[in-house]
Amino acid sequence: MQWTDRIRQIKIILVVAAVMIAVASLLVSHFLVRDLSIEERHRMEVWAQALHALNEADETTDLSLVLNVMEGNNTIPVIVVNSEGGIDDYRNIEDTTSIEQYAKRMIQSGDTIRIDRQLVCYDESIMLKRLQAWPYVQLGIVLIFVVVAIFALLSSKRAEQNKVWVGLSKETAHQLGTPVSSLMAWVEMLKEQYPEDDLLPEMDKDVKRLQLIADRFSKIGSLPEPVDASMNEVLAHVVDYMDRRTSNQVQMIRQLPEHDVIVKMNASLFEWVIENLCKNAVDAMEGKGTITLTLYDEPQDVVIEVQDTGKGIKKKDLNSVFTPGFTTKKRGWGLGLSLAKRIVEEYHKGRIFVKQSEVGKGTTFRIEMKK
Repeated sequence: MQWTDRIRQIKIILVVAAVMIAVASLLVSHFLVRDLSIEERHRMEVWAQALHALNEADETTDLSLVLNVMEGNNTIPVIVVNSEGGIDDYRNIEDTTSIEQYAKRMIQSGDTIRIDRQLVCYDESIMLKRLQAWPYVQLGIVLIFVVVAIFALLSSKRAEQNKVWVGLSKETAHQLGTPVSSLMAWVEMLKEQYPEDDLLPEMDKDVKRLQLIADRFSKIGSLPEPVDASMNEVLAHVVDYMDRRTSNQVQMIRQLPEHDVIVKMNASLFEWVIENLCKNAVDAMEGKGTITLTLYDEPQDVVIEVQDTGKGIKKKDLNSVFTPGFTTKKRGWGLGLSLAKRIVEEYHKGRIFVKQSEVGKGTTFRIEMKK
């Protein structure tokens, strides 16, 4: 069994356990409230009998026990209503301005005891009401704690993943540094010995490309200072680069405004984002299809859309495409879109998402950046 399946089972067990605890808490509270409610009913019956004894008493009757019983009720609200609907007596009621309405509510709820021509109406004590509400308060506190704990765990996991990817990126840049420097030196030596060789300029371009890649990886995890740059040039560079490294069966289409769209950005890193989207599009199309890069110059935002005619993304995978380690390809580490999201959203304060995707027809990624 895979670890992911085991973790999923543990989550299910924890959820079931939490539900069982919640149900048990509610049941225990229900039975406790029921018993206390019955006890209060018995107390009010005794209080009503004491009231009856007080009404029937004469000069020779010992009222000490009766008065002790009546004065002993300090928690249960009670109203004594006569046969004409008037209020004869009341106890433990703070707001006496609407006592008649209060008595009517007691009568409607059925919490009454008839004594001769009087009706003893009573309500639940404050302690009983608090006890009824306490399980829900307790469950609310537990729910908030669970939500905060889950959020903290997810944040901790995400931060740990970010540290791993950043460390991996910087280590990659570090490891590339030495061989790239050596290659640059060898190319310069070859230029001196074979100045007429037509292959050396292409080798030089590839070495500089490696240097650019190492530079991009070294900037992951830091906050490079954005500067004004032309988005038109960034997209044009990407198209030129992809045209040289893809087959003739892949068509790159540019839809750019006639004027330059200037955005504050790190052009090197942002160019890498567009390249990554285009490379994923080529893989999704299996080396045959059309990639359309569209640049919109809106009043508040600059919008870039990368559309392909590939195999599309399944609906169940749409929420996971930017998760580190997620990939549908047989090769690759699943870091490209994760790093692209980090570059767009953390470094450039923009937004990247899947605008549209349909299996068998293609996918459109959309990037929005403030001017």
